[in-house]
Amino acid sequence: MIVQDIMNQLEELAPLAYAEDFDNVGLLVGNKNSEVSGVLITLDTLETVVDEAIKKNCNLIVSFHPIIFKGLKALTGKDYVERTVLKAIKNDIAIYAIHTALDNSIRGVNDIICNTLGLENKKILIPQRGTIKKLTTYVPLGNANTLRAQLFKAGAGNIGNYDNCSFNAQGQGTYRGNENSNPTLGKRGELHEEAEVQISVTFNKHVESKLLRVLFEHHPYEEVAFEVATLDNYDQHIGIGMVGELKETQETKAFLKFVKEKMNVSCIKHSEISKEKIKKIAVLGGSGSFAITAAQRAGADILITSDLKYHDFFSAEKKIIVVDIGHYESEQFTKTFLVDYLSQKNTSFAVVLSTTNTNPVKYL
Repeated sequence: MIVQDIMNQLEELAPLAYAEDFDNVGLLVGNKNSEVSGVLITLDTLETVVDEAIKKNCNLIVSFHPIIFKGLKALTGKDYVERTVLKAIKNDIAIYAIHTALDNSIRGVNDIICNTLGLENKKILIPQRGTIKKLTTYVPLGNANTLRAQLFKAGAGNIGNYDNCSFNAQGQGTYRGNENSNPTLGKRGELHEEAEVQISVTFNKHVESKLLRVLFEHHPYEEVAFEVATLDNYDQHIGIGMVGELKETQETKAFLKFVKEKMNVSCIKHSEISKEKIKKIAVLGGSGSFAITAAQRAGADILITSDLKYHDFFSAEKKIIVVDIGHYESEQFTKTFLVDYLSQKNTSFAVVLSTTNTNPVKYL
């Protein structure tokens, strides 16, 4: 098993194509072709975490947050980022960051929070735009079923709870090959008409390269006519934040105490309790002040997130209760989730949960 194999497994869970544009995800340090001796899972990669990886014979660190975020122009060890990267390189340890790719996964960070709090009827809070594409191609009538089946197999045609979805229209195709052509049907230099099927399928953007490979491999024509378009439709399975419901309506103060207990936090900050009872809960792991309006639109009684500023609590305007449980605290269970996920897929080496507490915020 090499590093690339682990990367492939992580991309099945959280394709990097859905990470936010500002983010820096994927393999940040190391050789993707290195044999894996062990994997250490952490929320942050620090020098102490690299030391832990060395001690536990793990040459791959899977980190939620990226240690390299703004880019490096030099490696002199002048700060904790450069020192961490240098130590990893010196000890042949690869570092992979998953961050907002997992934030935007329907099985990711926010789903973990929802499950921890026992929420039901979960939906993405802010679906991501530009994730759905459409492929249209034209194929001889006799080859349509085979090509369509191969496109489905490669991941096309999945819409919500349905698969093998396509639109098909029959018509007449025309072409004439020049002296350098080698037409599959018809003769070089002669105008040819062929009964064809127009096949249109939607697909998630992270499978585009695979889909086009399959198209070229299984299409019978020497020159394949095709179009790829990006749709404005939202994908309800990709996006940031989630909203769900409690099994039963609860008193607000009792629920906040429940959140403290289940999320293992010593204190929480919240806006004015404007609702005595609540049922619909929005969550967004990490910094989530930008989601206050979206949570209101979704009809949530409470938004649980972190990194709220002073004026963010005013912006709730008694329409929603905003709750700050801390950045580290909102993402802390991600480590255990990733350990379980990779352990189920790999038995030839250890997948280890880091015991290093990387939370930079301390409390008295």
